[in-house]
Amino acid sequence: MRHLPIKNLLMLIGFISLSSYAQETNEIPESYSFSLEEAIRYGLAHNVEALNAQRDIAISLKQKWEIIAQGLPQLSGAVDYQNYIKQPVQLLPAEITGGEPGTFIPVTFGTQQSMNATATWNQIIFDGSYLVGIQSAKTLLQITENAKTKTDQEVKKGIINAYGNVLLAEENAAILKNNVESVQQTYDETKLTFENGLAEEEDVEQLEITLLTLKNNLNRSQRMADIAYEMLNITLGLPVETNLTLTEELEELAIQYFDLSILQENTPVEENIDFRIAKNTAESAEIEVKLEKAKALPSLTGYVNYGYQGFSEKFTFLNDNQEYFNQSILGISLNIPIFSSGMRSARTQQKKIALEQALADLEYTKNEVKQQINSAKTEYEYSLDNYEVQKKNLDLAERIENKNKIKFKEGVASSFELNEAQRQLYTAQQDYLQSMLNVITSKVELENLLDTTKYEEKE
Repeated sequence: MRHLPIKNLLMLIGFISLSSYAQETNEIPESYSFSLEEAIRYGLAHNVEALNAQRDIAISLKQKWEIIAQGLPQLSGAVDYQNYIKQPVQLLPAEITGGEPGTFIPVTFGTQQSMNATATWNQIIFDGSYLVGIQSAKTLLQITENAKTKTDQEVKKGIINAYGNVLLAEENAAILKNNVESVQQTYDETKLTFENGLAEEEDVEQLEITLLTLKNNLNRSQRMADIAYEMLNITLGLPVETNLTLTEELEELAIQYFDLSILQENTPVEENIDFRIAKNTAESAEIEVKLEKAKALPSLTGYVNYGYQGFSEKFTFLNDNQEYFNQSILGISLNIPIFSSGMRSARTQQKKIALEQALADLEYTKNEVKQQINSAKTEYEYSLDNYEVQKKNLDLAERIENKNKIKFKEGVASSFELNEAQRQLYTAQQDYLQSMLNVITSKVELENLLDTTKYEEKE
């Protein structure tokens, strides 16, 4: 058997590797098929904002423990090594050694090198700021949990709106395609009739204008559908090029969201997430006031220090015969704020004013939420009525357009009359599609305002 040269073998391996890499990089994007509920569940688990809100809770849990740990025993250690390259000199009266009075002799104290190892245990015995900090940790966690709930509501609303916009774009493109085919047929027949001398040239031109406009709108609608899919992908936390298949239809979804009973629901304002967030802000401002007041209280801390010291003219600290001397200290420190020239009082007054602002905002939020709920109910009720009206209008516009098309073919109606009926039909089609989307989006807005969901820790 003939063996390949090493050089050729390496080239072959490299070619195979490049081919594999090319196949990997040209892989078809993963496809997904979603109903609306499936899309909501997937989005809440993968949307970037929802994930970051969950991470904020994880951060606040760590911050809570950080605050708690400040009041628990703290143990630290230190090792100091000193080498006096030039030892400091002290002057002593010469008469100590029998010298002349009034003169001095230079002396050095201690060894050239020393090493000191200590361990210190610190413990807060009483600190008002620490006690307030414990309370603030709980409020901080509530703030992030409520923020997560609010984020999930907004993400859910964004997914529903994006899902509905995709269905709207798809339905719009399908309707425009049918309109193009219908007008194209009428145009071809009228053009043939004109060529046979039985129709006016103006009729052909009028139909051509309508046909060109419809084709242009169809192209734009198809591009908008692509953009709508990309926006839905982003909202779901998917790459924009992901292939999506939606299993719902716009009209079917609008019927699902047709619910008059929700107009009778009365949720306490205090359960609304915006009110709860405003309440957290007021609680946080109240804690800030307590913290400033606590800073005026005495603080008491205790500590225990234990260590060893070694001395030598040379570096012998790692030798077995090196002599070390131990030392230990027990201490208690009491810090009493006495006078700050009004600084603490000014800070406390600032926090009190901030608390008043937060309480005013809370009351404003309460009234605002009430107004938003009433407005959302009105908007949703209007969207239901409008849906019914637009559905009837579409049916009438279709009948009128069909009658005018028949009259036009029979020579009874002019191209202008047909064009007017067509424009009326196209407007009714767009209004009907939009009315279905409005039913969905207005109900989602109302549901969010009435939602009383609280954050629950996931396993």
